[in-house]
Amino acid sequence: MATRSTTAGGADTTGRPASGGRALPPLTPGPYSRRLGFVAVVATFGGLLFGYDTGVVNGALDSLTTDLGLTPTTEGLVTSAILVGAALGAFTTGRISDHNGRRPTIRTLAVVFFVAALACVLSPTWEVLVAARFVLGIAVGGASVTVPVFLAELSPTEKRGGLVTRNELMIVTGQLAAFAINAVIGSIWGSHTDVWRYMLAVALIPAVALFIGMLRVPESPRWLLGKGREDDALAVLRTIRSDERAVAEMAELHDLAAEEAEARSGRIRDLFREPWLRRLVYIGGGLGIAQQVTGINSIMYYGTQVLQESGFSQQGALIANVGSGVIAVLAVVIGLRFINRLGRRTFLISGFAGTTLFHLLIGLASVVLPQGTLRAVVVLVFIICFVGIMQGTIGPLVWLMLSEVFPLRLRGAGMGLTALVLWLANFGVSLTFPIAVAAFGISTTFFVFAVLNAAALVFVLTVVPETRGRSLEQLEADFATGAISIHGSTNDVTNARYQQDGGPSRP
Repeated sequence: MATRSTTAGGADTTGRPASGGRALPPLTPGPYSRRLGFVAVVATFGGLLFGYDTGVVNGALDSLTTDLGLTPTTEGLVTSAILVGAALGAFTTGRISDHNGRRPTIRTLAVVFFVAALACVLSPTWEVLVAARFVLGIAVGGASVTVPVFLAELSPTEKRGGLVTRNELMIVTGQLAAFAINAVIGSIWGSHTDVWRYMLAVALIPAVALFIGMLRVPESPRWLLGKGREDDALAVLRTIRSDERAVAEMAELHDLAAEEAEARSGRIRDLFREPWLRRLVYIGGGLGIAQQVTGINSIMYYGTQVLQESGFSQQGALIANVGSGVIAVLAVVIGLRFINRLGRRTFLISGFAGTTLFHLLIGLASVVLPQGTLRAVVVLVFIICFVGIMQGTIGPLVWLMLSEVFPLRLRGAGMGLTALVLWLANFGVSLTFPIAVAAFGISTTFFVFAVLNAAALVFVLTVVPETRGRSLEQLEADFATGAISIHGSTNDVTNARYQQDGGPSRP
């Protein structure tokens, strides 16, 4: 799962300014660089909590089932309740942070993380646990939209992409930490029927760290300026930039003020007023659903159960599941290095082709190979390959494209709506996965995933255009005029536009 977002002023998270802007003094090393690094570490604890709280249930379900008497249906409810809360949190928290500020909003989310995690640990019944995980999901969804915006608004343009994508890395790191901690706790206290409480309790630690850390970080200078607190905004910039750079950035923020106001004026209903805007909603919503029907969160939430069905022991599945977490982290790191070098469609097409193939292979291995060590190892290898392909291509690409396609004045509304669709699709897949496995078995369930991924591949091939190589302003103009389509390369479009201006063809 990825969590990229656009900045409040319309700048995307790759570091391009929302407007042409002015030349800024170069960044120079100094104590303000270390200060900015500290802020980034503190804020991304929100991403770490996001990853841990969504991934910890993977490994805790066996103990939960025994202790609370879960059925496949209630197992799905316990797992997916957090996602309904996340959809609500992602949809509403943006406006709350616009009104109250990024810093107090993240502090409040830290409190919600702590209280909800504690309620999960102390839950006497599965009904209470479902309610607690729903509240925990509100914090997860809120962090998914607030932390990237906070980082983007504090980051210098040259480092914005790298700093904001640290949050994506922290999310998968949080999931890896959940898998590893579950394996350790399960190995030591696995005989305790309530070992799941120990696993969930670990989330209390980063929640406390996030709250304490946010007491020592500044507010977003862009938010302060939007509230008319110009002196406070400049004072914050001077703590994380050289003095010359801080003054120059303040001037640039003034230039962006009109665009900031325009970006905040957009409403969801405006997305349906023109055919080209409805097309963007169709593309964005379709990409959000396509990302979730890959089934990635079935592995991230139910991986140990899948491995046990394939032949691993309970403890062996806990340990083997760590491999998926390691590969997820490595794949995101590698994917982020190449994400701006290859075409978006190339990444997506390759990703969905790969996920379709490995779903088929997982299903076939479950049918053809007899239950035992060989089948368990083969399925594990295919799962790791699937996770690597998905997290290195589709995962980050979908969020990047969602941040690119919507016009500035509707970017917040468009991202909010498509994020809601994505989270609800995540809920649907996560709720039905254990029910489908219980009713049809592992092999049939993964064959269904293969069909869904093939359908997603067709959607990308026939609907999703290439967006790489165009500025955000060019994308808005090309969508509005119909100049952008799934046919032809980005360079073909760029060359045509450049030659109309009298320039030679670009390579």
